[in-house]
Order: sequence, then structure tokens, then C-alpha cells
Amino acid sequence: MNPGAMNIQVDGIGAVSAPLQIVLLLTLISFLPAILMTMTSFTRILIVFHFLRQALGTQEMPSSQILIGLALFLTMFIMAPVGAQINELAVEPAMAGRITMTEALSRGAPPLRTFMLKQTRQADIALFMELGHIRVNTPAELPMTVVMPAYIISELKTGFQMGFFLFVPFLLIDLVVSTTLLSMGMLQLPPAMVSLPFKILLFVMIDGWNLLVGSIVRSFA
Repeated sequence: MNPGAMNIQVDGIGAVSAPLQIVLLLTLISFLPAILMTMTSFTRILIVFHFLRQALGTQEMPSSQILIGLALFLTMFIMAPVGAQINELAVEPAMAGRITMTEALSRGAPPLRTFMLKQTRQADIALFMELGHIRVNTPAELPMTVVMPAYIISELKTGFQMGFFLFVPFLLIDLVVSTTLLSMGMLQLPPAMVSLPFKILLFVMIDGWNLLVGSIVRSFA
């Protein structure tokens, strides 16, 4: 056999594998927004910010762009240890060519699974194990198809709980202002117009952003 022809065939095999890896990588990148919203701390943070804006009654201030940007940076801060583990175990070996893309995905899943399981309620995990007829001996054996939906509904519950506690003090201000205006016979004056400055003043005086962001970050400890 001609050695030149053999070299051409080997080069052709390499040329086919490289585009396949690029296609797989692009496919994975297309799922990044869904991964960000459902498998990180982003969901809880954004829910709490939404409830805060509703409780304050400031309509579109802070704007959605500002809240989403802050939620993204807080997510990066909270997920930094998990990202470092995934980078060490999966990303760097895959970029160096020491492991395949499939092996990289299998290596990168355990740190993310551990993070999600710490934030997931046992009742939610048991629900999806029952629905999927899945039996495992240890949490590490749980498939991601169980962990991901259980984590999402746990985050929704936690976010709504934190939002409720945010609403209570501002609701009290609304009730006090509304009762005061009613007793003074000022029925034509909207209570929200009077209570809004007091709610903003309260939030600023207690350094609300510092307390809120600190509470959110500590809730993932």
C-alpha cells in the first residue's frame, strides 16, 4: 500500500472527529442559558429580587436589566467554587485533549449534583424518585433527571418563602398608611402614593441591599 495514501486516510479521520467535537461543543453552549437558569443559584436570586420590587411598589425601578445583571454576578460569585471544581476535573483535561467530551461531561456532573442536592428538599427528591420508579442506595447515584427538577421546585419554594418575609414589613407600612388616611377622611388620596416614600426610606435606612444580598448568599452556604 502506498504510504502517502495511508497518511491521507489518517488525516481524513482526524478531520472528521474535530468537526464533531465542535458540533458537540456548540450544542452544549446552546444549553447554557437553560443550565444557568435551572441548575444554579440564579433562579432563587431573581425570584427574591422580583418580590422585593413588588413589595416596594416602585414598578420598574430598579429595572429588569439591572436586577438580571446583579443576579448574574451574584450567581458567578456563589457558583465560583463549583465552577473551579468543574474546570479542574473536566474542562482543562478536555481542552488539553486528555479526555473526550463524553468523559468531560461525566466528570463535570458530580460537583454540580452535590451543589444542587445540598439545596434540594428530601420531599422533592422523593417525589421524582417515586414518579420515575427509581431506587438508589446513595444520593451520589441519583440521576440528573431526578436531581434537576427536584432542585428547581425546591428553589421556587425557597424563593417564594424569602419573598413572603420581604413582603411583611412593607405590607405593615401599607396598612398603617391606609388606616391613617381612612381615619383622616382622605379617601381620594391613593395610599400607595403616600406609603412609597416611607417604604423606600425604611429600605435605605436599614441598608436593605446589603442585608438582602448577604441573606441570599448565606442561604446557599
